[in-house]
Parts: sequence; C-alpha cells; structure tokens
Amino acid sequence: MIIFIKLLLAHLLGDFIWQPTSWVTHKEANKHKSIYLYLHILLHGFLAVILVGEISFIPYAVFIAVTHGIIDLIKLNFQKNKTKRTWFVVDQISHLLILVGAVLLYQNDNLSFYVFDNRFWILITGIILVTRPTSIFIKTIISIWSPESQNSHQDNSLANAGNYIGILERLFIICFVLTGHFEAIGFLLAAKSIFRFGDLKEAKDRKLTEYVMIGTLISFGIAILIGLIMQYLLLQLL
Repeated sequence: MIIFIKLLLAHLLGDFIWQPTSWVTHKEANKHKSIYLYLHILLHGFLAVILVGEISFIPYAVFIAVTHGIIDLIKLNFQKNKTKRTWFVVDQISHLLILVGAVLLYQNDNLSFYVFDNRFWILITGIILVTRPTSIFIKTIISIWSPESQNSHQDNSLANAGNYIGILERLFIICFVLTGHFEAIGFLLAAKSIFRFGDLKEAKDRKLTEYVMIGTLISFGIAILIGLIMQYLLLQLL
C-alpha cells in the first residue's frame, strides 16, 4: 500500500505540480514531436525511482514511464476540444491502473532508503492531492457548465484568487477531518456562503450561482473524502 502511495505522489508531482501549462500546450500542438512529451516521460520514471527508493524498482519505473508516454500520446492524438474532459478522466484512470499493476508485480517491500515514517507519505500525498491536482480536476469537470457571464464578474478579483481559496479551504477540511472537528467544516461552508452571497446577489446570474455552488460542493466533497481515506490509512498504522 505504501508503495502505491509513493507512486501516486510521484504521479501527482509529475502530472500536475511539475508539469507547466506551457508543456501541455506544446504537447497538444506538436504531439509526438514535442520534446516536452519525452521530458515528461523521463520525469515520471525518475520520480518513481526516487520516491520508491529502491534500485530494484528501476525496471518497474521504466515500465511506468513508457506506458505513461503511450497513454499520453494516445490522448494527444485522439482528443478533441469537445472530448477533453472525457480523455482527461480516461487518461488519469489508465495511469492509476498502471501504478496498481506495477505495485502488484513488485514483490520487494524492503523500503529502507528513507527514514520517513509511513505516515509521512500518507500525509504529504493527501496534502498534495487536494492542492493543484484537485483544482485541475474540478475545473475540468465543471467546465461544461461554465457560464458565459463568469469572466465579466471577475475583472475586480485578485489573480487566481478563487483557485487559492479553494486550495486553502480543502487544506482546512483535511485538518478538520484528521482532528475530528467535523463541525468546523459546516462553519467553513457557511462562512464561504456568506462571503459569496453578496457577489452572487450583485451578479443576478442564476447560472453563475449554480456554477459556484457545484464547484464548492465538489471541492468540499473531495476534500472530506480524501481526509477520511487519510484518517483510515493512518489508523491502520497504529
């Protein structure tokens, strides 16, 4: 299980945290001719070896990197503007299945390279997961409902403020779940609703209101679910 968590962390870092938007744009435009596709593949293999911390894992890391590149190349060649959401989901599920396969094939559990406690890997992976990866997931999923008037009401907002607010609220929720303060989640949701009420009332746009509510509820739901999974895994180590 810990090996999978480490590989999941490597995937999150390679696919979301350390992959600039410029890389994605260049890959979509140039496909197999993009140098960033191959840098992306190398990054995933490197992260898999480093985070697992075993020389014997190198062949499996190569397998993960190569299959990652193949999956990405299939997505780049077949996705269209209207099917990007579908291909995003298929792409991520395929990568996760490859990680599961690598874990099942790899029999060596003697991970002594790091001195970190297993709880560290659970915590850091959960924290990384609720930041940029979840933001990209939510943005991709709800983009189908994005109201046309949304951009006109964001001119006076701080740059990327909504994104950072979402990340912070999910981090708070993780802390509340792990410390057993579920009532604080309700308070956080109520506080956000109060602050957003004025903007939504001024906008007088039902679609915008529904769009914000869907994004908020998905964000809270994902954070609670991840927090509960982290709590369960941490309890198993006691």
